[in-house]
Amino acid sequence: MTAVKPPAAPEDRRQRKARRTREALAAAACDLILERGPAATTVEAIAARADVTRRTFSRYFAGKEDAALDFVRRDGDRINALLRSRPADEPPLLAYRRAVRNWLADRDDPAWHLRPRMRRLLALADREPDLFAAYQRIRVDAQEESIRIVAGRLGTDAARDVRPAAVVDAAAGVLVAALRVWARGGEDPGAEDLPTLVERAYDALTSEAAAATPDSTTEE
Repeated sequence: MTAVKPPAAPEDRRQRKARRTREALAAAACDLILERGPAATTVEAIAARADVTRRTFSRYFAGKEDAALDFVRRDGDRINALLRSRPADEPPLLAYRRAVRNWLADRDDPAWHLRPRMRRLLALADREPDLFAAYQRIRVDAQEESIRIVAGRLGTDAARDVRPAAVVDAAAGVLVAALRVWARGGEDPGAEDLPTLVERAYDALTSEAAAATPDSTTEE
């Protein structure tokens, strides 16, 4: 299936400058944390590498971990934009799966797993408590937005109806599981690529869900 991207709003000069500054800070944070480790990386060093002031850093990020993992937030936003653009009559779990598939297939703006050293950073986030906490906050924020989108698709109130949260938590959990396996694969040339792992993980979810559906037999 060809990836379908929602139209992007045009940026003005100020927005372009802000985006470039944010990207420079995020890249500097990622580079320094991978070079020195989280404990030895300071916000001041990140700002200096991006050639901005400490005050400028604080306008964009709460801390070095948030900066290093900004790609997670950005791609969460992209998945949610793709989820909003899915056909209204598409079942929510399938819509989320296809939104993720289209995100991974986008060659114009490649998903972060195709960028250098991202596998190392994600593996590090699995081991370092502060990075892990930042990763979890960012992921939960993206999932909360996904829940609102799914609730809108179902025409329901997510505060009263468990379905939107159940669908999103399951669908996003599949992606997180695939990412963890992919990150732990390191540079093994025989390891599966992320899109393949994601598809296998979604297949596993749907087959297990089907097997767990109650039937008419009497439980012993």
